[in-house]
Amino acid sequence: MLNIIKKSMLTGIGLALIAKDEVEDLAKELVNKGKMTENEGTKFLEDLQKRYEETQKKLEERVQETVKDFMKKADVVTGDELKGLKKEIRELKKVISKGTDAVK
Repeated sequence: MLNIIKKSMLTGIGLALIAKDEVEDLAKELVNKGKMTENEGTKFLEDLQKRYEETQKKLEERVQETVKDFMKKADVVTGDELKGLKKEIRELKKVISKGTDAVK
């Protein structure tokens, strides 16, 4: 199941990259044909880059949230949860060993 989610997300990211490349090519073509000045083309590409980066950040956040939700639903232990459990076990061992030392 996790593999399917991963492949879906990577496909979406790949499509976004292809779309970005095509828009950049279109902007360059418009500049070359004189329908856009060099400055307008540069501004257009800068705006595109900014929007792309914002969209990429949102997509990454969504992917992380989706994976977290999946892990929770699949009842998979996270690294942080495992670290917490190990810490609790160490603390319990200390308490038990102190208790056994007091009995002796």
